[in-house]
Amino acid sequence: MKVKEVAELSGVSVRTLHHYDEIGLLVPDTLTEAGYRVYSDENVATLQQILFFRELGFPLKKISELLESPSFNRLEAFELQRNMLTAKRAQLDSMIETIDKTLQFERGEREMTNEEKFSGFDLGDNPYEQEARDRWGNEAVDKANKNVESFGKEAKEDMNRIYFKLAELRYTDPASAEAQETIGEWYTFLNKIGNYSLEAFESLGEMYVADERFMKNIDKFGEGLAEFMRDAMKVYAGK
Repeated sequence: MKVKEVAELSGVSVRTLHHYDEIGLLVPDTLTEAGYRVYSDENVATLQQILFFRELGFPLKKISELLESPSFNRLEAFELQRNMLTAKRAQLDSMIETIDKTLQFERGEREMTNEEKFSGFDLGDNPYEQEARDRWGNEAVDKANKNVESFGKEAKEDMNRIYFKLAELRYTDPASAEAQETIGEWYTFLNKIGNYSLEAFESLGEMYVADERFMKNIDKFGEGLAEFMRDAMKVYAGK
């Protein structure tokens, strides 16, 4: 398929496809002598993957890193994207329900509590915050919350990127070089938003499995991820 055909098929502009080629994100398999880009079915499949990542808020640089990773698995990526989109849909459904209730309230058709007015908004509420305060103290948690606010969207993108990389590795040896390098990224990330000793890092890994809420949220990226992270974090702390 020529670039114009791919653009019409996907809804992505020709200019954007040219940009993806220039940055190495989506390079067509063939370039004719006349300089025309020709896309294979494999290129089209990769474009679909890119667009799913974009819909989930991944920046192009992160998408490129994921696609170029030796451990990248397209099927597992689709499973992750489905889980993340399902969670996003649930939040949107909740917000739509809140709007419907608010419309009824404004028309005088129903009562509405202040709590109901904010149902569905994801403003970074952390159900584990009190547990973290009990374990590591108010000062550490307050510092972490302040840092998260300053990082904002970028921090969430980094967090999702690391979770995704770990999910790809979850069936490998937690002590392998690649697993340890990636869990090291997680340790570095956590210390950007807080202050975690190696002992605290290992304890946090244990909590990922011991607390069903942690396990449920982490395993959205791939079944068994929480246990893999616990084991990898234990090895990392031990080293």
